[in-house]
Amino acid sequence: MTSPGSPTLIPGPLAAQEAGVAPATIRKWVQLGHLKAAGKAGRAALFRLEDVFAAERTAARRRT
Repeated sequence: MTSPGSPTLIPGPLAAQEAGVAPATIRKWVQLGHLKAAGKAGRAALFRLEDVFAAERTAARRRT
């Protein structure tokens, strides 16, 4: 259960789906330092959705 005001953490595949990218892209952003996991669930990295969208914006700016 999350407390009020705490960010919701989501696994990489769901983060990829929300950002409209492949799960491999999320892993690449982590490798490149554009995205950092905010937690873990077992071996799975968990991300804040706002961090995923920020990484997506950074990647989009680099493509232009």
